[in-house]
Amino acid sequence: MSLNRSEQTIFNYLQKQPDELRHWKSKVLAVAHLAAGPGEVARGLERELGEYVVERSQCVPLFRELNPEGMRRVSLLNLAEHLLRLWGPPAKVKPPRSGPPLP
Repeated sequence: MSLNRSEQTIFNYLQKQPDELRHWKSKVLAVAHLAAGPGEVARGLERELGEYVVERSQCVPLFRELNPEGMRRVSLLNLAEHLLRLWGPPAKVKPPRSGPPLP
């Protein structure tokens, strides 16, 4: 998965901040259990990540540097999907198809 510069910066920041990392791991697990489809869950998580960046840019210089003129809309969907794959529950494995093998 390829992350844009902003997504990679956020991901690297989370990896270096144990409290933030714990918070986001628990948040990802919580939203992953929603009854919504995976696309809806990822978009919801993307919105929360955007709000997080705006909030934290007031006190984290690294986030301020991402967008010095204020938060413009940057897609964080790849990051949301990546976090869901990393920290969400394992994907359900489909049982093997029964019947004769295909030629």
